[in-house]
Amino acid sequence: MNKEELEKIKQKALEDHIPIIMDDTLEVIDKYLKELKPNKILEIGTAVGYSAMCFSEYLAEGGKIDTIERDEQRIEEAKINIKNVGVEDKINIYEGDAVEILPTLNDKYDVVFIDAAKGKYPFFLKESLRMIAENGIIFADNILYKGYVLSDYNKHKQRTAVRNLREYIKEVSENPNLETEILEVGDGLAISKIK
Repeated sequence: MNKEELEKIKQKALEDHIPIIMDDTLEVIDKYLKELKPNKILEIGTAVGYSAMCFSEYLAEGGKIDTIERDEQRIEEAKINIKNVGVEDKINIYEGDAVEILPTLNDKYDVVFIDAAKGKYPFFLKESLRMIAENGIIFADNILYKGYVLSDYNKHKQRTAVRNLREYIKEVSENPNLETEILEVGDGLAISKIK
């Protein structure tokens, strides 16, 4: 993997205000991935491919990442980035809306990383639970959403996203098959392990 190229991609994304995984969030996930050595990772929300490229380092031999993105411009950029970093054999991009694509997938994944439309997190969770392998882990990024989720925030513009993120937290916290912790790293990270 070309680490120098990866660093350039990260800097460009930050300059272009493209939301990519924050360093402290990545650090936490890296620890889990190192231990788990996953065969298959599902990522919902590719953006420019940065997190998938970072995760690809921890895959087991012959492991794969399936990632879903609907923004055509981001897809093109992600393809170029993945090629430049030299991990195109490890990452497969599904092009289109995750809401339509997820129900068509039937693989088992060791890890799911959710980082797409905040208002759709409960749906993403339902699909992830269907496909997560035994002892798998589901990560949901931006779960505290600028602090709004834990406050009494109720402005109209973000109301749906905030309500659905709260619903996600409630579901993963109350699901007897999951062991969940919510960390205040980055913009909030929910880690749900399958019991």
